[in-house]
Amino acid sequence: MSLPHTTSTSAAQPTASGAARLTALAHGGGCGCKIDPAVLKELLGQMPAMPAYEGLLVGTETADDAAVYQLNDEQAIIATTDFFMPIVDDPYDFGQIAATNALSDIYAMGGQPLMALAIVGMPVNVLPHEQIGQILAGGAQACQRAGIPVAGGHSIDSVEPIYGLAAIGMVHPQRLKRNNQAQAGDVLIFGKALGVGVLSAAFKQERLSAAGYEAMRDSMIQLNTVGPLLAALEGVHAMTDVTGFGLLGHANEIAQGSGLQVEIDYDALRWLPESTELAKQGVVTGASNRNWKAYGQQVVLPDNIELYQRHLLTDPQTSGGLLVSCAPEQADEVLALFRREGFAQAARIGQVHAGAAQVQVHI
Repeated sequence: MSLPHTTSTSAAQPTASGAARLTALAHGGGCGCKIDPAVLKELLGQMPAMPAYEGLLVGTETADDAAVYQLNDEQAIIATTDFFMPIVDDPYDFGQIAATNALSDIYAMGGQPLMALAIVGMPVNVLPHEQIGQILAGGAQACQRAGIPVAGGHSIDSVEPIYGLAAIGMVHPQRLKRNNQAQAGDVLIFGKALGVGVLSAAFKQERLSAAGYEAMRDSMIQLNTVGPLLAALEGVHAMTDVTGFGLLGHANEIAQGSGLQVEIDYDALRWLPESTELAKQGVVTGASNRNWKAYGQQVVLPDNIELYQRHLLTDPQTSGGLLVSCAPEQADEVLALFRREGFAQAARIGQVHAGAAQVQVHI
């Protein structure tokens, strides 16, 4: 696809002469810096019980992508926020990636974004102001592609660079898609190739080629605008985007929320260029291990699976694809819609069955 501003270099080169390397200023990057899912569950367990709110359609109960509040019979507001530290060095790319990732939560609920507020934390005495401005410009450009304004925001002086959005969207209550409404017999379809976490780790280690970088970046700045179109299909039952907890983590949220068994066909998965070979060489993120420790007991892997394959399945995705659970008779239409909207890597990757709430992987 044709994308703007393609001035980034490979990891072996600085982003610009004399410019600060963004990833060197942060201890983590992208969705890989999410809090360990097991720790997060423990922390959220300390929150007081939420009283019932009549209009609140989606809260924290199923770890869904966004909160949803119904206004009337035809309108519900979607609210979400997402921010992280740099996953790349080019500031414009970082801004685009972070904004695209935040807006994905709106699309994953079947909604259309309305506007966004910028969340900005920058080491203003360390990072050149020109680079900070490019981060903001990249985020604004992604929002323009989504057809919405960055209407305000908040900024602080922080030790590490942080950028993201608080995003607001709209959805018809009857077209709202959650992650806990899968049905037995459903087909699973995933919209993008996997491997972002591995490629980002290789980028930091200066082992990623320029072509690998471009494939990673292009995937992360592709807006999941297909979400509302999918939500309009009657046979689409559940939907979520795959981000920091990896494919297995977000598939497990569907399994646990729906009380069903989710099966993943490993051989059907699509991978970004270089990701499989790099994983075989041991290039993985710390988050992939944290993810496995958090939910591995709810996943059944085949005896012949190799460690690098497990790492790929738990690899944290930044601005990943939409994972759709739909009726089998709707699968061809869902795939055709993905591809019509520019998601060439969309593929049927598994199915949903009655049974224990867990994820099973087949090779």
